[in-house]
Amino acid sequence: MAVTLHSSRFGVLEIPEEAVIEFPSGLIGLGGTHYALLARNDDSAFVWLHSLDDPDLAVPVTNPFRFFNDFEVELSDDEAARIGMTEADDPSVYVTVRATDSLEGFSANLYAPILISSGRGHQVINQTADAPVRAPLFQRPATDERVHAA
Repeated sequence: MAVTLHSSRFGVLEIPEEAVIEFPSGLIGLGGTHYALLARNDDSAFVWLHSLDDPDLAVPVTNPFRFFNDFEVELSDDEAARIGMTEADDPSVYVTVRATDSLEGFSANLYAPILISSGRGHQVINQTADAPVRAPLFQRPATDERVHAA
C-alpha cells in the first residue's frame, strides 16, 4: 500500500509504505514524526528527508561516509538504550546538510547524526571527540598566493 505525500516542493508523490520512517522522538528542532527519504536516483550524494506530516518540511541530508572517510558515530550507553540500538544493528547513517549559495558554504552536522534501522529513525548526539556541527563538505581549491614581480 502506498502513502500519498503532498509536498510543496515536489508536488504529489506516492511513497511505498515500507519507505516511511517513524521518528518516535522526532528530530531536533523539527515537528512531526513520520518522514521519507527522497532521492533523484540511487547515486545521489544528497537526498531529502521529507516530512509526511508537514508538506513544507524537507531537510537535505547525506551519507557522511561519502565525504568523511574517518567519520564514526559513538553513542553513550544511555543513548543506545534510549533508542534501542545494539552493536548488532547496522543502521543507515545520515547527517543534515546546511546548503548555501556557494559550494564552499555547504556543511554537514556531524554532531547530531540520524540513524535509521527497520523503519525507525533516531537523531542522536555523537560522542566522538571531533564531531562538529558545521563540517565543510567542499573546500575551495588552494590558490598560489605568491606575488610575482614583473
